[in-house]
Amino acid sequence: MTKYKGENVGKATLVVMVTLFLSRILGFVRETIVAGVFGATYQTDAFYAAFAIPDMMYDLLIAGALSAGFMPVFTSYLAKDDEDGAWKAANSFITVAIIFIILFNIFGMVFAKYLVPLVAAGVVDNPEKYRLTVQLTRVMLPAVTFTVIAGLLKGILNSYKRFRASAFGPVVYNIGIILGAALLGRRFGIYGMAVGVIIGAIFNVLVQTPEFLRIGGKFTLKIDLKNPGYKKMLRLMGPSLIGLAFVRLNLLLNQNIASLLDDGSITALRYAQRIMLLPIGIFSASISTTIFPTMSSLIARKEYEEFKKTFSLGLRILTFITVPSSIGLIALNIPIVRLLFKHGAFTEGNLKLTALALGFYSIGIIGQSIVPIIIRGFYSIQDTKTPVKIGFVVLIFNLILNLFFVRFSDLAIGGIAFSTSLTSILEMILLYRMLGKRIKRLKTRELMASGVKSTIASIIMGVVGYLAFKVIDGSIGHASKITQLLGVGVPIVIAIIVYVVAAYMLKMPELNYVVDMVRRKVKRGR
Repeated sequence: MTKYKGENVGKATLVVMVTLFLSRILGFVRETIVAGVFGATYQTDAFYAAFAIPDMMYDLLIAGALSAGFMPVFTSYLAKDDEDGAWKAANSFITVAIIFIILFNIFGMVFAKYLVPLVAAGVVDNPEKYRLTVQLTRVMLPAVTFTVIAGLLKGILNSYKRFRASAFGPVVYNIGIILGAALLGRRFGIYGMAVGVIIGAIFNVLVQTPEFLRIGGKFTLKIDLKNPGYKKMLRLMGPSLIGLAFVRLNLLLNQNIASLLDDGSITALRYAQRIMLLPIGIFSASISTTIFPTMSSLIARKEYEEFKKTFSLGLRILTFITVPSSIGLIALNIPIVRLLFKHGAFTEGNLKLTALALGFYSIGIIGQSIVPIIIRGFYSIQDTKTPVKIGFVVLIFNLILNLFFVRFSDLAIGGIAFSTSLTSILEMILLYRMLGKRIKRLKTRELMASGVKSTIASIIMGVVGYLAFKVIDGSIGHASKITQLLGVGVPIVIAIIVYVVAAYMLKMPELNYVVDMVRRKVKRGR
């Protein structure tokens, strides 16, 4: 028997949500510092363009290889009480991954000047911007090694259904970057931020190491290329890497188009995306993180009905939370951006551009949130090919939309964000339909009912929240951060109350689940 008992999924989900919320708040502190010191300029464009390369490698190796190949196989061994078999496969996978990422770092530093045009073609026309992007890429590449190690630790801990230590990883990662920006940024410029990325990545590893040492006694750096579990991990991982490559190509396509626009366009998209990712990063990430090992275990034990219940509950809770988040960000896009970023070098023009992108990005929050859960549903049944096929379709769809919208120069930034939203919604629909064909009776009727009720309650909430903002803004204005905070905070509180009342009137069971989960956590805390 596997001797390590995991955490309760409901309890763990709430813990992960809280820590991810803290991480996102720290992320906004980080972005606020950058906006205040640098504004939205060629320097910040260069930083975020350079950051795209290590960020892409993290996504491919961790979000892709780990979720699609490593965790389903590792978890299936644990579900069958074969811990020795799990670690024999894991040792080979981890050792090869570390060797590969070190070699990639060396390659990236040597050929950085050839990699940069692939992620931001427009910077080549500006020699100073191009040089800075290349240098920042070389500075930040070593962080990839630590982020990959942190991701591997997280995958192992989550497979044992231990989520707390890994949930704090993003928190300390952001703290490291904040320290780099606050302590080094004013002295060394944008390079201080780059050093902070490395510091944060190291912190991410260190915070998870003690918990890993408690369960990782069977780990050793060893390669056995003939191990059947390792070979299965690679076989599942291959299609997933291609699928994630399509996702990254979509993002790089957006960034390349933005790099051809005015200075600050990449940064405006980045800031808008950061706000949009707040509900996704908190709720979608926490739910997918905690239910994925459970879904994989249920499939390994052939408990298909329980799998459908877990999957359906995850989607319904996510819909209940993200639909109002989407409507709320659309209704309050300008005051939210003003509160978070409007100070220092961040101009009124930067504000309008970022708010425009945020409004269009917010339309796709539901798709961006649900797609990772559905993809993990495919990974749980060890089907990594279907998401790849659908990923190729949405890549072409996104390309066509971008080429169409970018023709309208006044709305080019909004068009890029709108393309992303429409693409994510299409991907969500296609993935769900295909998974429904693989696993019959996915409780679609329950999900649709929840979606309709959430939309009705959210529209009511959005109208009331917007009217509350207009009243407050008309009374006290937005000249100071205090009035800006009141202009955003009070409407949000009113909107939440309205949404809860509307959900109660519509008799939504998801409301009871969320309330009960919070109540149990509060009682345990007391």
